[in-house]
Formats: sequence, C-alpha cells, structure tokens
Amino acid sequence: MERKEEGLKALGAKTVYNYDYAPEVLETFENRHMENGYWVKFNCPEFTSLCPITGQPDFAEIIISYIPDYRMVESKSLKLYLGSFRNHGAFHEDCVNTIMKDLIALMDPRYIEVTGLFTPRGGISIHPYANYGRPDTEYEELAAKRLAEHI
Repeated sequence: MERKEEGLKALGAKTVYNYDYAPEVLETFENRHMENGYWVKFNCPEFTSLCPITGQPDFAEIIISYIPDYRMVESKSLKLYLGSFRNHGAFHEDCVNTIMKDLIALMDPRYIEVTGLFTPRGGISIHPYANYGRPDTEYEELAAKRLAEHI
C-alpha cells in the first residue's frame, strides 16, 4: 500500500504552518512491522514555545522515542504539530507532558518517552522527562524502570 492511500494529508502537500497549539494536524500510518519490537526516535532541535507568564520565547531540543504498535506518527505532521507550540504559552514540563499525551492518544504506542532539553534562562536549564508504558504489559514495567533510573 502506498502511503498516499493511507489518507495522509500533510505528506507531499504544500506546507501550511499553524503557530497556535494544533494537535489535530497529527497523522498516523500503519506499522508494517508490528511483529517486531523496535524503537523509533525523533530529534527535534528547534522547538519553541512561550513562557506563559512573561511571553518570552523558550527554546528546546525535544527528543521523542517510542515503540510502536499498530499506528505510527507521520514525521511531517509531527513537525507541524511541534511548530504549533510557537505561540503557545506553557511551562516546560507542560510541553513535554502534553506532547507525550497527544502522541499516546494518537497512536496508542506500546511505550513512549519524551525529553525536553530547554536552553538556560536566568542561568538555569530545565530538562523534563515523561514516559508511558501500556498498562498490564512488559512496557509498563519498562516505563517504571526507565523513570526510576532516569538521570
């Protein structure tokens, strides 16, 4: 099956950027290798959002790693989604948890983790980390272990 046949709208289309939080731009496609347990990792070094108090821009590298199940996130739609945070006011921890929860709702992965490496502001950098493993599976145990061992 061609990817176009999966109903993807962003891939191959003219790029339209939305700078207000827009989870509806996220798209998925079928995982053709569900029998394999494997990692997919996205590194997004140009993430920006706004401080909800001062309105000043915050800059970060967002790292998303997941073990897919039936559906996978399409990368162009992910780029557009992350770009939609540009004028969104949220604390660093909120950004990371929102991204994780939106991706869980979108594709129901076996496991996912999101890390935000925010650049320093006032001499302090913040690196929030959130993860999730599907309940009652080995991935729930993986999530607990990785969270406990996270540095």
